[in-house]
Amino acid sequence: MDAFAWVVSTLTLLLGLVLGAFGLWMLGLKDRFSVLNHENRRTTQELATAESALAAAREHLDSLQSRQDAERQRDADDRKVLQVLAPVAEKLQQVQQQVTVLERDRVEQYGQLSQQLNMAAEQDAAILRTTSSLAGALRNTSARGTWGEVQLRRVVEAAGMLSRVDFNEQVTTSNGKRPDMVITLPGGKSVVVDSKVPLNSYLLAQEIDLLAEPSREAERRTLLEAHAKALRAHVDDLGSKTYWDSLAASPELVVCFLPAESFLAAAVTSDPELLDHAFSRNVALAAPATLLSILKGLSFAWRQELLTDNARALFDESKELYSRLGTLGSHVTKLGSSLKSSVERYNSFVGTLESRVLPSVRRIQNLDPGHDLSSVDGAGLSVPPLESTPRVLSASELLQAEMPAQEQMVEPPSGESA
Repeated sequence: MDAFAWVVSTLTLLLGLVLGAFGLWMLGLKDRFSVLNHENRRTTQELATAESALAAAREHLDSLQSRQDAERQRDADDRKVLQVLAPVAEKLQQVQQQVTVLERDRVEQYGQLSQQLNMAAEQDAAILRTTSSLAGALRNTSARGTWGEVQLRRVVEAAGMLSRVDFNEQVTTSNGKRPDMVITLPGGKSVVVDSKVPLNSYLLAQEIDLLAEPSREAERRTLLEAHAKALRAHVDDLGSKTYWDSLAASPELVVCFLPAESFLAAAVTSDPELLDHAFSRNVALAAPATLLSILKGLSFAWRQELLTDNARALFDESKELYSRLGTLGSHVTKLGSSLKSSVERYNSFVGTLESRVLPSVRRIQNLDPGHDLSSVDGAGLSVPPLESTPRVLSASELLQAEMPAQEQMVEPPSGESA
């Protein structure tokens, strides 16, 4: 019992020691586990930090790699672009050179343009002075008349007409009138041209600048209407002079020449019935272009009349030549008849020689052999007859009438040539 109890107590004590040792070990293990757990957490945190750093490093490395790849690609693209743009750069350089040259030329031309503008300004001033002087001269009736006559002569000469041949100036007619010009027409006719035109109102109207003084438009219109009225009055005066009565074979018309197109245009604009009124007074208003067209037509008519005269003369000469050909044919026919008669007489002579003379010569030769008559009975008297006869005329132009000699140009009877 005691032993069992001792054993039990011993076992209990041992169990207690074991449990105590186990408890102590468990406490130590717990502390160590806590330390390990703390170390594990610290290691895990460090590992997480390291992984984060590694990920960041990898990301940075990838970024650097991508950046390097992008830079390499960009460099390659830049090289390609530079290669592609090399011709463009060369062209741009050439363009730059051309721009430089153009800029230099522009500067030079600008200087020349400035010089030309200055010259143009001086010329404009000179033209203005000349225009003012011309306007002042045209207000003088005598100077205006001289200018109109000069312009008329220039237009007529431009049409190809000659002074004192196709036209005459300041001709005194049978009734003492002196028109400015008389133009000769085909067929011996003539027409009068007058170059005196009233221009005072027109010149005053042209002095009004509507751009600078638009309020004077009514005044300008009034002056142009006065110009049209003055021209209408001049037309009436020309019509009343009846120049055609004092010229032989002249149409009932006188040409009123206006030295400038604008003179007639301004008058017709203000008075649209002016042309009809002039024609009713047997007056034709003509500006330089109109008169030139008329004179060109007259020049053509002159040429046509000259061609007609030449054709008529050629026809007369042809008729005369045709008549003379008939006379020549009669002479040729007579000559042929004479030749025919001569041939017939020649053939008769040859026939008589061969049939009558030569046989006698041969008989003499036979009677007296001592006489050598071979020269007579040989080639000396052996003359062949003529077989050809003159050709008879057959052209009707050469046979105006039956010639009696033609009846003699027939073949002679065969007995005559025997």
